[in-house]
Amino acid sequence: MTIDLGHHGDSEVGAGLIDLAVNVRHEPMPEWLAAPIAASLTGLSAYPDGREATAAVARRHGRDPAEVLLTAGAAQAFVVLAQALRGSRRPVVVHPQFTEPEAALRHAGHTVDRVLLRAADGFRLDASLVPPDADLVFVGNPTNPTSVLHPAAEIAKLARPGRVLVVDEAFADTTYRPGVDGEPESLASRRDLPGLVVLRSLTKTWGLAGLRIGYLLGPADLLPRLAAVLPLWAVSTPALAAATACASPVAIAAEREIARRLAAERSHLVSRLAQVPKLTVAGTPASAFVAVRTDGADKVRLELRDRGYAVRRGDTFPGLGADWLRIAVRDTATTDAFVETLTAVIEERS
Repeated sequence: MTIDLGHHGDSEVGAGLIDLAVNVRHEPMPEWLAAPIAASLTGLSAYPDGREATAAVARRHGRDPAEVLLTAGAAQAFVVLAQALRGSRRPVVVHPQFTEPEAALRHAGHTVDRVLLRAADGFRLDASLVPPDADLVFVGNPTNPTSVLHPAAEIAKLARPGRVLVVDEAFADTTYRPGVDGEPESLASRRDLPGLVVLRSLTKTWGLAGLRIGYLLGPADLLPRLAAVLPLWAVSTPALAAATACASPVAIAAEREIARRLAAERSHLVSRLAQVPKLTVAGTPASAFVAVRTDGADKVRLELRDRGYAVRRGDTFPGLGADWLRIAVRDTATTDAFVETLTAVIEERS
């Protein structure tokens, strides 16, 4: 069966629907972020200059600016990697995960191997499943769509000389663990692992999907090769202002508080879903969404649309299928109303 790797959650959303399909936070932009973006509009006659934003991102992660490459969203970083590393002999994508890495690789002419993690194992990463001769490996952490957070130590086992290991941490800022200072299991600050490239996005937590801003962290000797395939001035001046603001101490503190609240809202969603008949939640969710399995989920999704809710279909993710859905974490009132509707749909189908 051919899988539509180009399908995304925004395709599910329509007028009048409550959006549980897109993993972007829906809250007003804070002033410390809105003000510099607005101020940047007065300087649009000049070409973008990314040096300040690059330095700010580097400081945030304890990196050298030469180890930072700003991109128009994390999705552009996948394209850059696929194009710049065309000489890879055996690219491997660990699934289920965001489909853009594989789509970008295939578009660039790569022949892609898949490693499929199993629902029976909670979709947890087992580094031994990745072929030893894979010289380009993509893995998500936390993983979209399963919301599973892999141990950093397990991912680190995949790093080795001669291999580029790409870890998609687009949702790392959504994770929270009591007693842990910062983002649990993130490798963004690791400089000791050979060939490690970490991708980050600023579009999820801060609602900047339309602005397109993300970045790539990696070895200083690799980044010029990646930068060479970027278009000129790839990141706009307003996006650069956002990157600088989101790397500030104020932003990081706010991000951690949002992640803490999200953890409570996610726990509430998982608890409510556990009461839904004939439905199971994938693994141990750790991000802004959960994956669930129920018989006939493809039809359940359509019935939910008829009743006002948009959720993400699962059959476009390799390793899942038509019995899977992805549901975004929202406030508890929205969750309660949604779960009541979901329960009614499933019970009516029984």
